[in-house]
Amino acid sequence: MNLSEKTVLITGSTDGLGKMVATHLAQKGAAVLLHGRDPEKGERTLEEIKRSTGSTKLTYFNADFSSLLQVKKLAEEINTKYFGIDILINNAAVGGGPQGAQQRELSDDGYELRFAINYLATFLLTENLLPLLQRKGTRIIQVSSVGQEAIDFSDVMIERRYSGMRAYRQSKLAMVMYSFDLAERLIDNGVTVNALHPATLMNTKMVIEYFGSALTRVEQGAEALEYLALSSELDNTTGVYFDGKRPSKANPQAHDLKARKQLRALSEELTGKYLIR
Repeated sequence: MNLSEKTVLITGSTDGLGKMVATHLAQKGAAVLLHGRDPEKGERTLEEIKRSTGSTKLTYFNADFSSLLQVKKLAEEINTKYFGIDILINNAAVGGGPQGAQQRELSDDGYELRFAINYLATFLLTENLLPLLQRKGTRIIQVSSVGQEAIDFSDVMIERRYSGMRAYRQSKLAMVMYSFDLAERLIDNGVTVNALHPATLMNTKMVIEYFGSALTRVEQGAEALEYLALSSELDNTTGVYFDGKRPSKANPQAHDLKARKQLRALSEELTGKYLIR
């Protein structure tokens, strides 16, 4: 794919996988929209990528995904400044926290933190950017995980039997479910939507915090993510969950139409006042 005329938005791109992919796509000539929650770190990352790639087509946007209001404002700012986004990579996430930690955390909106950041913010941002995404050839990629756990719709916010890793796994399955749902909605527009487990236990801060060590390197995950973003082999591939570069099977709940419909209704309810109509 020739990226010289392409615009790419990567959430969570000031560190780890997101930063590496942002650097690679900037090297290839894309206009890259960076995102993070720390403005100083964001501007520092922008300058680092600018120096290493020579790119002058970098822009940083700041938004804390624990606040749906900030997510809405981010979408409004991007909608105002751009006519289209060719590749959206929803990568921002918070992990399970330190292993053994059982303290349940809430977002600014009062929702379970991992469901809010990893899933609800992704849902809201993507829905609010749809006017920029509904062009033939656009790709939307959800960075999920092989670690998935079925959502208990009677206790979505995990007020019972809470653990940070359970919350993380449910949020990552929600991303896959949304990918399948959105792929069906946008198929007539020529837009592809796929979900990805980039690599197992990459050497990121998130993994080291919980597991204490890594099994793979970020470079492996970046290779898989860039394959989904750029490969002409996937021009017509949509509604698929990938494990690395291979199509794979997600948790069975992702294929449950009733559960997906239930998740969508809940997502619209929880984000409703922040959805741009």
